[in-house]
Amino acid sequence: MDHLTKLEEMLDNANAAIKNGHYEKAENILEEMIKIDPNYGKTYNHLGFLYETKFKEYEKGETLYKLCLEKSPMYPAIYYNYSVLLSTLGKWDELKELLDQALNIPGVTKSTIYNEYAIMYEQQGKLDQAIEQFRNAGLNTLDQATLDRAKKSIERCKSKKELF
Repeated sequence: MDHLTKLEEMLDNANAAIKNGHYEKAENILEEMIKIDPNYGKTYNHLGFLYETKFKEYEKGETLYKLCLEKSPMYPAIYYNYSVLLSTLGKWDELKELLDQALNIPGVTKSTIYNEYAIMYEQQGKLDQAIEQFRNAGLNTLDQATLDRAKKSIERCKSKKELF
């Protein structure tokens, strides 16, 4: 088994462990992967996800996401995960910069990125910009559930505008 195949297999095992709620096991697998190849960027994304979502250690998660971006800037998943963390932390300037980058990455689902822009603007009270981005999310999907969610989000923003 070659080096890359072994890492992919370990990553699959770590994902399975996360899915089954065995977070420490996943962490151990991912830490072992870093020892094997510290430049394999996907590892840092998955470890960052673990720290962000399961351990609620946002700073550590952010550090790991940044390492993933540095080592694997073409890996689409990092843009979704890191954008959610930046949104959670209210780091709007960094989030906008990350989303701007994401739109140029092959394999990134544009509707998801537009949705993240929209959430960012809605959380800042920039409702017209949020509506525009929810519209972009809807226009850039072939998935009915995503389209329905975009329409509901637009309606929510319009309702909020009535409160002003």
